[in-house]
Amino acid sequence: MSTEPMPTVLYTFLESPIGNLLLVGDGERLSRIGFPRGKGSFAPEASWRRDDTAFMDARAQLRAYFGRELHAFDLQLTPVGTPFQKQVWQALTRIPWGTTASYGEVARGIGRPAASRAVGAANGANPLPIVVPCHRVIGASGALTGFGGGIDTKKWLLALETESDIPPPLPTLRDE
Repeated sequence: MSTEPMPTVLYTFLESPIGNLLLVGDGERLSRIGFPRGKGSFAPEASWRRDDTAFMDARAQLRAYFGRELHAFDLQLTPVGTPFQKQVWQALTRIPWGTTASYGEVARGIGRPAASRAVGAANGANPLPIVVPCHRVIGASGALTGFGGGIDTKKWLLALETESDIPPPLPTLRDE
């Protein structure tokens, strides 16, 4: 039995044009980002401690991203995943702002051309959406596919990165 104390998990919320994002980690390094809606939403666990002074760098960079002033993040991250998932997530960070890639293109980019379905599963398990831009991955036909924050959020993020006018904020959910 280990005698080391469990690390404290901190969280805070960031108001954004796509709703309140839940930021989770050790206060400096992000391990998860939660959406206000969709399968990528989750609530803080009882053992976590809210600290609204945590993640200052992440909050500043996310605000700059939503203001179209930041196109690539430079943050300390501690995502939990398999080696394959981490390889895919690293590849996602190389998809430039304002562009998209298919699951097959990502698979070829990591040297696993037959692994597009596995890439899709890893993309769907990304614990750090936006910062690790899984929203930039689309189907081979160009179709927008599932996204943890919902397809409307994916459309919004892609529009933010590609259109001259910043899209209006997404409607707030009643239960937020």
